[in-house]
Amino acid sequence: MGCSEAGGSASGDEPLQVGLIPNENPEEVEAQYQPLEDYLKKELGREVELSVPTTYNAVVEAMVSGELDLAYFGGLTYVQARQRAEVHPLFTEINPRTGTTKYRSLIIVPADSDIQEVEDIEGKTFAFGSVSSTSGSLYPSIMLAEAGIDYRTDLEEKIYTGGHDTTAQAVANGRVAAGGLEDRIFYDLEEEGVIEEGAVRIIEKSAPIEGYPWVVRDALSDKTEKELTDAYLSIEDPELLDLLRAEDYVRVQASDYDYVEEQARKLDLIAEQE
Repeated sequence: MGCSEAGGSASGDEPLQVGLIPNENPEEVEAQYQPLEDYLKKELGREVELSVPTTYNAVVEAMVSGELDLAYFGGLTYVQARQRAEVHPLFTEINPRTGTTKYRSLIIVPADSDIQEVEDIEGKTFAFGSVSSTSGSLYPSIMLAEAGIDYRTDLEEKIYTGGHDTTAQAVANGRVAAGGLEDRIFYDLEEEGVIEEGAVRIIEKSAPIEGYPWVVRDALSDKTEKELTDAYLSIEDPELLDLLRAEDYVRVQASDYDYVEEQARKLDLIAEQE
């Protein structure tokens, strides 16, 4: 692997460009990850520029165009990116809440809703997060499909809120009949009081989903890739790990996300390769 000549910064002379998907409010995500930028600067001995674009798709586009060297994707955004760019995943976090790399997607309804099971959602309004969200779009669509509901044709209306927090609020406020979001974020929102405890009910949980991968361009030098991997796998600072909502980091590989790609194709959430 040599250094890229496309708009990125594979050489050590330029800042390492790091992008994160905005799975919650982009400004809050950027503030949350600021200590990571500081840590990487120290560990890598070079400048690091961390950014959180306003949409999931913008992160994919930035990776495809070579503007990013390292990106924190969801499984779906990663498989979308790998259709169009030479990229591969390095590692993901072990989550303190689950004790594993895995998490789940939930379907929630207002607490006083007459909806008892997923089948009851047919013909009603449903809130997804970003269209490119693994647990806010793909897995809710899978759970609907397993209940015989095609999200493309069998809902009164589908709304894309852009983020898990906004989806939870839309359900809690009764703006929609049901919604899908990531379990870890949902429990955090309840604990932080963003969603009043007891305001919504969980009616379905997905199968376990492989964690969000940190993904690099293939053109990044082997040296930088190794330095990044060593930096993440050796984080010991409890405060930094807490901010990253991580207990530790472990390696992942491309095949860990093949199921996500297979399902995304079935559900029209990823374009067929030409």
